Amino acid sequence: MRVTLLSYTKNAEHLCAAAANSCYSGRGASELIEETDERKVENRLLTPLKAGHHSVIEHASFTFSIEGVSRALTHQLVRHRLASYSQQSQRYVGMKNANYVMPDSIANDEEASQRYQKLMDLIWEEYRYLSDKLPLEDARYVLPNACTTNITVTMNARELWHFFELRCCNRTQWELRNVADEMLRQVREVSPVIFSKAGPPCLSRGRCPEGNMSCGHPRIELKFSGQDAASESSAPEKD
Repeated sequence: MRVTLLSYTKNAEHLCAAAANSCYSGRGASELIEETDERKVENRLLTPLKAGHHSVIEHASFTFSIEGVSRALTHQLVRHRLASYSQQSQRYVGMKNANYVMPDSIANDEEASQRYQKLMDLIWEEYRYLSDKLPLEDARYVLPNACTTNITVTMNARELWHFFELRCCNRTQWELRNVADEMLRQVREVSPVIFSKAGPPCLSRGRCPEGNMSCGHPRIELKFSGQDAASESSAPEKD
């Protein structure tokens, strides 16, 4: 798995603070964005965010390259509809190299990992045979959800907040949670005020909305160690 923040709105926090302040000022954002007092900028941004008025951060956008993840992950990712996606095509890119994701639960079980690898070897043997005779768009039908892929994703800051609430949660599928954690780590580096309280609801809201489906183990803080959350909860994952 590799997550790279390719591009983002420069001076995003000044921009969003100016947009927020322009709602209550006789001056336009073109003047307000010149504010140099960082404390004022922070206050003007945090005030609407604390009140739940997240529309002001829609003016900032962030673009990521997510590489070496499974198709199982991207099937979940693209359900976040307020985003733009460009994904590696299996119609035009040959998949003859057997690149796939193996979950730790399988890798840590000797018999399960052997059976898994045996199955992957068979799948790719048949894929290579079919891709030599047929169009790639037809040969790809035998490829598994474990097959790796690359995808470029752009979201505005408000949608990222929503994404982090859902996908940094312990109950999220482990691979997507690891990606979401890394995305949050990287955007916090460039926009620390906007994303200071972003994360699962146990962090962003101080409470869990899952009710009886709660994992019972709130993430007190995000450690950003990749696999740290994978073992925090045995609660059923949400798709």
